[in-house]
Amino acid sequence: MQSNRTGAVALRFALVCAMGLGLGACASPTLSTKTAPEGIDPVRSAQAVAEAQAKRARGERVWCVPFARTLSGVEIRGNAGTWWNAAKGVYERGQEPEVGAVMAFSSTRKMPMGHVAVVSEVVSPREVLIDHANWKRNQVSLKMAVVDVSDSNDWSKVRVEYSDDSFGRVYPVAGFIYPDPPAEDGIAGSATASTGR
Repeated sequence: MQSNRTGAVALRFALVCAMGLGLGACASPTLSTKTAPEGIDPVRSAQAVAEAQAKRARGERVWCVPFARTLSGVEIRGNAGTWWNAAKGVYERGQEPEVGAVMAFSSTRKMPMGHVAVVSEVVSPREVLIDHANWKRNQVSLKMAVVDVSDSNDWSKVRVEYSDDSFGRVYPVAGFIYPDPPAEDGIAGSATASTGR
């Protein structure tokens, strides 16, 4: 009972903070609604967490796909294992992590539907933090560390934080899906200009 009350208070606090940040952004016409390079959009983050908490409260399963879609704004449907191919020609894809990008884990025997997570921070060229759902059954995990263990430093193989600085098995990653769809002329939106992608 206490944890439900604590969770409700935390959710209300997150929503109030997100609304305050969102309203503050409305005052300046130069601010974009796209994810800022400094971090994940706090309004999207609060919404994704609130949706997951509401599902749990109703006894429903919390999945990675709806959480990643809400958090990133990448509007792809289907199992996580299909996202990489579904993004082709719709969203820019690549092998470099960026804040707000979806990390698309490939399907494996242990993970037949794949997995998707959103990069919340680039710590170093070989470490990121991700926000995602259902890595731990029916839970949201925020700021979970992921390290690139690929021989080519291309993020094709990663280890995900298991607990307190220990990392689990190696998982294959198809790459990163960037939230800005390509423009009709084949050049991505503002992310291209600011990141050099």
